[in-house]
Amino acid sequence: MTEETIQAAEPGIFDTHAHYDDEAFDCDREDLLAEMESAGIKRIVNVSSSLETTRSTARLAARYPFVYGTAGVHPDEVGELDEETFAWLEQRAQGEKIVAIGEIGLDYHWNVEEKDTQKKWFVRQLQLARKLSLPAVIHSREAAQDTLEIIKSEAEGVTCDLHCFSYGVELAREYLNRGHYLGIGGVITFKNGKKLKEVASYAPLDRILLETDCPYLAPEPNRGKRNSSLNLPLVVEELARLKGVSRERVIEATWENALCFYGMDA
Repeated sequence: MTEETIQAAEPGIFDTHAHYDDEAFDCDREDLLAEMESAGIKRIVNVSSSLETTRSTARLAARYPFVYGTAGVHPDEVGELDEETFAWLEQRAQGEKIVAIGEIGLDYHWNVEEKDTQKKWFVRQLQLARKLSLPAVIHSREAAQDTLEIIKSEAEGVTCDLHCFSYGVELAREYLNRGHYLGIGGVITFKNGKKLKEVASYAPLDRILLETDCPYLAPEPNRGKRNSSLNLPLVVEELARLKGVSRERVIEATWENALCFYGMDA
């Protein structure tokens, strides 16, 4: 498959957030990715979470025409950032097929890094996104208010994807009113996923991005197993049910949303 083939692709399923460089795929990565086109998975963005995964993501994007990448450092990993490594990250973020800064943000669940350190590098990476005219992929766990305040103050001119959105309708409204997107994946199929179902029902279809976060968060009935983009039709089905539209409409809309968010050609 050539780059020209990808650019001319008809709407298909677009996995906006995957981690195929994860060791969970070491045993069958090539075979698994070879299945994607025939399964209707037309494009994948592999999302970085550290300096090392920024490297491995770039290698994946270079190898597979339908895979793109991001450059960024997750809040659990920001301890590896200093002025020298940040300058390196900025250089990598300008690489071919790098389409966003991410995943960046705040994680107060694990608190691997001090909150002030997380905030500092969240802001710096948002500033980098603005400087390079790239969107940002946001990780926010148990950090609702601080995430919102930083995006309000520091993300002017930066479109954000609230990856694996885990808050309620009120916060969803705040982000949607500012022109951001909500990343929705397997959790929407969970029996205890009521809050996300409410958010998905509320959010306009043109502001929803499909994602897996694979190898994590496989949808029902595969919950607890290794996730992959091949499970996204299950998410599409649940979104279609909640929105009262066809599966085809969900696929078409989320394809267009992802192209718009990442600034890609069709």
